[in-house]
Amino acid sequence: MEKVLEDNPLAWEKYPVFYFDFNTADFERENALEKILDDHLKSWEAIYGDEYKDDILELRFQHLLKLAKEKTGKRAVVLVDEYDKPLFDDSGDKTRNKNLFKGFFSALKSYDSYLEFVLITGVTKFTKVSIFSDLNQLNDISLDARYAGICGITEEELTANFEPEIQAMAKDNDLSYEECLCTLRKNYDGYHFHQDGEGVYNPFSLLNAFDKKEFGSYWFSTGTPTFLVDKLRKSRFDIKEVTKGTVYADAIALSDYRAENPDPIPLFYQTGYLTIKGYDRKYKSYELGYPNDEVKYGFLRSLTGIYLQEEEQTAL
Repeated sequence: MEKVLEDNPLAWEKYPVFYFDFNTADFERENALEKILDDHLKSWEAIYGDEYKDDILELRFQHLLKLAKEKTGKRAVVLVDEYDKPLFDDSGDKTRNKNLFKGFFSALKSYDSYLEFVLITGVTKFTKVSIFSDLNQLNDISLDARYAGICGITEEELTANFEPEIQAMAKDNDLSYEECLCTLRKNYDGYHFHQDGEGVYNPFSLLNAFDKKEFGSYWFSTGTPTFLVDKLRKSRFDIKEVTKGTVYADAIALSDYRAENPDPIPLFYQTGYLTIKGYDRKYKSYELGYPNDEVKYGFLRSLTGIYLQEEEQTAL
């Protein structure tokens, strides 16, 4: 940290942060999205001022961006984690949630002068389509080589920072250090977010493996996204193409991960079931496959089983 501060004194400068976390909420409850947004705003109004607490949600957010700058002298950082979860988990009117989101986050465009940085994560692409259609300043970094390693742990980071954990896991599993590293690589490595990007490990699975000292299937214990199962059921895609191990998609198709897209392959890629295995530069075509054994066998046990069960019920 001292070296970072020496090279860039502004590296750890504080900014007001507005963090929207939609990952753990239950959106099947009536008006759940409004309640969650209201709770977020109330927590920030307690810090920056609540004189606009009786306004509608989007106006309260706009006022908070202004108040934060007035109080701190800094422009705000806005972080939106899994923005599309309310659009898939809501069993009611998804159109209502979509319209609510569009109105609420329109503040990000009209109040650009109050924003230092905005990061939005999700598995589907609504940029320039619906929710964020007004935000023409957004930059999609999903297939950007500069950011290909930010969502995982690289091999270099693993060996440089987790040697004690690897040694302990090797001992508990009666393996050498190299054998343990090889097994970790086989189970949890292999994610590529650009054709020239370095492969990365799944942090969630890797850290759970170190904690339990077992080569388990941790990622699938979080559950298979129901919207992905629904996408498969509604599409004409032959799931056997995935179970063969590799599928192909051109650059345009792989980038088209809108929820409205009938092709499930981009969503398989975005949700981590498939990753980039190869790239044909002449034809701009991606070869996709399972990133590792955890995903491969978890897919065969979990997602395929659910999908085939749905098919059997439909046949009956």
